[in-house]
Amino acid sequence: MNLNSLVTGGVCGIGRGIVERLLKRGDNLFVFDVFPASSEKVKQLESMGVNYFRVDVSCVDSIRKGFDQIEKVDLLVNNAGVTKDNLAIRMSEQDWDFVLNVNLKGAFFCCQQAVKKMIKQKFGYIVNISSIVGQVGNPGQANYAASKAGVIALTKSLAQEYASRNVLVNAIAPGFIQTEMTDKIPQKFKELALQRISLRKFGTPKDVAEIIGFLSSGCADYITGQIFNVDGGMF
Repeated sequence: MNLNSLVTGGVCGIGRGIVERLLKRGDNLFVFDVFPASSEKVKQLESMGVNYFRVDVSCVDSIRKGFDQIEKVDLLVNNAGVTKDNLAIRMSEQDWDFVLNVNLKGAFFCCQQAVKKMIKQKFGYIVNISSIVGQVGNPGQANYAASKAGVIALTKSLAQEYASRNVLVNAIAPGFIQTEMTDKIPQKFKELALQRISLRKFGTPKDVAEIIGFLSSGCADYITGQIFNVDGGMF
C-alpha cells in the first residue's frame, strides 16, 4: 500500500527511522520539522524524495499553513516531541508550556487538520507517538510525562469520534530507543535503564517504524484506539 504520509519531527531520531521505513514501502512522504531548509539533514531527506516543510507544531497557524500545501494525507504520524527536564519544584512555566505546546497541543492540531482531509476521503490512519513515561511517569519529567499521557487520552478520544468515518487512530509508547537524544544520557543511567528492560537491550527507530508500517498496511484495519508499547519488556 502506497500512501501520502506526513511525519512530524521527521528529520532525525525516531522520526527519521519512520520516514525511511515508509519510503521503502513506496509512500509519498511529507515532513514537518523546525530545521532550516539549508540544513544538511534536510537536504539529505530531500535527496531521498521527501517533501519538506518548515513547520512549528507548537503554532496552530504554522500547522495550518503546512497542511494547506498538502492536498491529500492518508497517514499522519505525530512524532514531533521535545523535553525540558527539571524537578517539579524548579520547573518554570516556560518549560511546562514549551513541552506541552509541542508534544500535546501540536499533536492535537495536526490531528485536527488531518482529520478534515481524511473524513472527506472516508479513509485515513493516524499514529501518535506517546511514551512509556506517559504511562508510568518519570522523576524530573512531569511536563513530558503529562504531555505523553495526554497523547494517549487524545488517541482514544479521536478513535471513538472518527471510527465511523474510517479514520483509525492509534498510538505507540516507545521505551528506551537509541537516538541522538538518548546518546547524550550518561552511561550510568543507561546501565540502570537496561536493568529494567527484559530483553536487556535498547530499541531502535526501526522497531517503532515497523509498527507504524503494520498499522497503516491495510492488514490492521480492525484496530483503533490502541496503545502499542515498544519497550523491550520494561518493568
